[in-house]
Amino acid sequence: MAGSLYKNLVLKKTQKKLNTIRINAGVWRSRVLKFPNVEGLRPTPDRVRQTLFNWLGQDLTGSTCLDLFAGTGVMGFEALSRGASAVTLVEKSTPAYKALLENQQLLKASEAHILQQDALQFLSANQQRFSLIFLDPPYEQQWLPKILPNLKKHLQKEGLVYVEAEYALHSDDEWQVLKAGKAGNVFYHLLKSSHD
Repeated sequence: MAGSLYKNLVLKKTQKKLNTIRINAGVWRSRVLKFPNVEGLRPTPDRVRQTLFNWLGQDLTGSTCLDLFAGTGVMGFEALSRGASAVTLVEKSTPAYKALLENQQLLKASEAHILQQDALQFLSANQQRFSLIFLDPPYEQQWLPKILPNLKKHLQKEGLVYVEAEYALHSDDEWQVLKAGKAGNVFYHLLKSSHD
């Protein structure tokens, strides 16, 4: 009985830990974001985010960002924490969308624009251009071939795209892979248009 009670306590602690993620740096450094259990929701690990922001030079002052499959919102909120002037977070899942709104209130993040919308619908309806786009779609659903061709018209000149995927990407006629890494089963990349 005591063993099962201990197991339940450990399980509850583990579940609670799995549903929070911490902002690494900037004005909201160490602030904790909460997120729901949603199938396919994978927060970008701390180490991967640290690597990405090292690649980007840490300070995003003046950047305009799009977090297209926002999920926990940690990429977008981290960008705001590091000085981005505005971030648009797009998330289709209702529980994840509601959590994004709660985290926006918690941080008083007025520069975060949160939309509950399908990624492809957003791209076809919106004409805005961004200096940085975060792209971490659900795995095993062939999102990248559908999304990447639609991103160029949403990028400012010299704009960058950060992509997480279950496989490695390689430079081609459309996209140049500037940097890449791997953490566990996650391949992460920094891309720019080959035609810039």
